[in-house]
Amino acid sequence: MTDASSPKRHLAIWFPYLAADRLRQQEPDRCVSASAPPDAALVFVAKQKNALRLAAVDAAGQALGLAPGMALADARVRVPGLIAVETDAAADRHWLDLLARSCTRFSPHVVPHPPDAIAIDISGCEHLWGGEAGLAEAVAEHVEQRGMTARIACAATAEAALALARYARLSVVEETKAIRALPVAALGLDDEATLGLVRAGLKSVGAVAARPRAALAARFGIEAVRALERLLGEEHRPGAPLRHQAPLRFERRFAEPVAHERAVVAAFGDLLAEGARVLEERGLGGRRFRLTLDRSDGAKRRLTIETGAPTRDAALVLRLFDERIASLADPLDPGFGYDRLMLHIPLAEPLAATQPALDGAEKVDGRLAELVDRLSTRLGPGAIRRLIPNDSHIPEQAQLALPAIQCPAPMRWPTPRAGEPPLRPLFLFDPPQLVEVVAEVPDGPPHRFRWKRKLHEVRLYEGPERIAGEWWKKKGGEQAGHGGLTRDYYRIEDARGRRYWLFRHGLYEDKTQPKWYMHGLFA
Repeated sequence: MTDASSPKRHLAIWFPYLAADRLRQQEPDRCVSASAPPDAALVFVAKQKNALRLAAVDAAGQALGLAPGMALADARVRVPGLIAVETDAAADRHWLDLLARSCTRFSPHVVPHPPDAIAIDISGCEHLWGGEAGLAEAVAEHVEQRGMTARIACAATAEAALALARYARLSVVEETKAIRALPVAALGLDDEATLGLVRAGLKSVGAVAARPRAALAARFGIEAVRALERLLGEEHRPGAPLRHQAPLRFERRFAEPVAHERAVVAAFGDLLAEGARVLEERGLGGRRFRLTLDRSDGAKRRLTIETGAPTRDAALVLRLFDERIASLADPLDPGFGYDRLMLHIPLAEPLAATQPALDGAEKVDGRLAELVDRLSTRLGPGAIRRLIPNDSHIPEQAQLALPAIQCPAPMRWPTPRAGEPPLRPLFLFDPPQLVEVVAEVPDGPPHRFRWKRKLHEVRLYEGPERIAGEWWKKKGGEQAGHGGLTRDYYRIEDARGRRYWLFRHGLYEDKTQPKWYMHGLFA
């Protein structure tokens, strides 16, 4: 426990583009437009006094001079190709709450500050990450993995940390000086009071702090004094942390040991129904379910199943447990009977309600997920795999084959431009196959090549597409795909109209003898 006399420390996370980052994660299709360039500015609009005004902008829009409060018509004149989306304050607040809950791994005292910030009481927690700097780096990596742009600052109070994250433009070397150098907007007062302070010549927090508190209270109200004292650490205002929900554990105890199969199944069904009700109240669906059976002689047996998508369908989970029991090499032996059953749901994810079809047609969206769950439970979690995108520019590493039941939320695959031929073939060789190439000049495109003892005349080619090697890995590998050599890819069409994907591994200017490889075939 933290000593009461030890100084308090708070860490603040400010998301300057929360709305844009949230939309790109949840609904990427709304962030693009056929009539707008790929890097078009994204803005969020809301109706204010019968006029559409900007409520938030992304980084590209801010770089072009767009700012909240600007009329949408004026913004379109300044940036004709922008993408305008109606703001959704409820979705942004829900997203902020989810981010705050994910930060409870760093400290149990996490307070969301709508609309775009989170404050964490890190007193007594920083040593777990090697100090305050290590904790701040871990938090930055955590939010970056969730696709969020953030600025992080630490201070003695939550208000000071939030102000530094929002308004400090340089790295904070001395906390007190940095706080006093902040603009008066960091006090968080209303627009009228902030404008009054600026007109009075008080443009920084330090200038306001130098004035008598009684004079400030008389002219700008007592709230201005309280805001200043909280910012300077002279007054502490406790925040309301997130409520920690009870773990999802449900149990049934029996006065007498139960060995009859029907009685055990009925009790387990009641546990699943109770768990489904709690999951529905929380808006969650279970991904992992663990059943523990305690025998009267002290022996325990644990069974675990996983699902590819969150669910609270008790009948589905019961069927999966039946599949799991049927696949056991050693059947369950009740012995003298069970005196306790416990259901634990260690992994749960948000699950929204679904609208059934008006014509009563059966939904087929969940059939594939149910089939994957049943096969994975029966054959093992590694038997059924699913390809997911991987953030790598190396072609053979751009996707991963992971167990389908353990895959994260599906990511969006890159979409080719309409009417353009595919940049990547559907079929890749692993490893790439060595070919003999004749080129007009040493570092030029292939003129003809020999592959599998057959000579192919090149009729058309497109390239090169240069992909640099992974410089952070050891260089010098002889096999294609190893080492740090550069690849020059060409899309080739031979005289028979068949299309290939070849690359030259290495550069002549590096005083190496490059080799050519066949990496894939186009359909």
